[in-house]
Amino acid sequence: QLQLVESGGGLVQPGGSLRLTCAASGFTLDYYSIGWFRQAPGREREGVSCISLSDGSTYYTESVKGRFTISRDAAKNTVYLQMNRLQPEDTAVYYCAAEGWTTVQNMCLTGQNDYWGQGIQVTVSK
Repeated sequence: QLQLVESGGGLVQPGGSLRLTCAASGFTLDYYSIGWFRQAPGREREGVSCISLSDGSTYYTESVKGRFTISRDAAKNTVYLQMNRLQPEDTAVYYCAAEGWTTVQNMCLTGQNDYWGQGIQVTVSK
C-alpha cells in the first residue's frame, strides 16, 4: 500500500527557510508524480509545487516561484520542498500527495490525487 510521510515543518520567522520532506513507500514510483499542497484556515487547498518522478519536470504556483524549489531523490523515494524567503501568507498545513499517469500541471491544478500524507504545519510568524 502506498504511504506518504511528511516531515520538516515548524515555526519560522518571516524571511526564513524550511525544507519539507515527503518519504514515499509501497509502490513503484516510475510513472508517478508527487506534489505539495497547502491549506490555510478559511481557504481552499491549493497546489504549491509538483514534480514528475520519471522525467523531473516541475510545476510551481505563481506565488512561490523563485522562493520554493521542489526536488527528488529517486534512490530514496523522497521528494523535498525547499522553502526560502517565507512569508506569513505561506502559513498553512502542507500535504504531500501522489498521483500516477498525470502531468505535473494537471496534478497541481486539480488536486484530485489518489494518495495523501497526513499533513504538516508550517507557521511563519515573528
